Amino acid sequence: MNFNELVQQELDSARSKYPIMFHSHHEAYAVLKEEVDEYWDEVKKKNSNKENMKEEIIQIAAIAKAIYQDLLEEK
Repeated sequence: MNFNELVQQELDSARSKYPIMFHSHHEAYAVLKEEVDEYWDEVKKKNSNKENMKEEIIQIAAIAKAIYQDLLEEK
């Protein structure tokens, strides 16, 4: 699977639980920051796990896409 497909799969999984993920930019920022912090935690490890870093980057991209769809896209 390519990156865009992995991001969409992650977003679809999240949307199955939370059809509308974000109701405000404050909420969206908090969730995005948490995902970025998890990526940063992995980066700082002496023996960073590339698969874990990929997973976090996919989650960051899925969250960014959800923010755009929920809060910025014209409906």
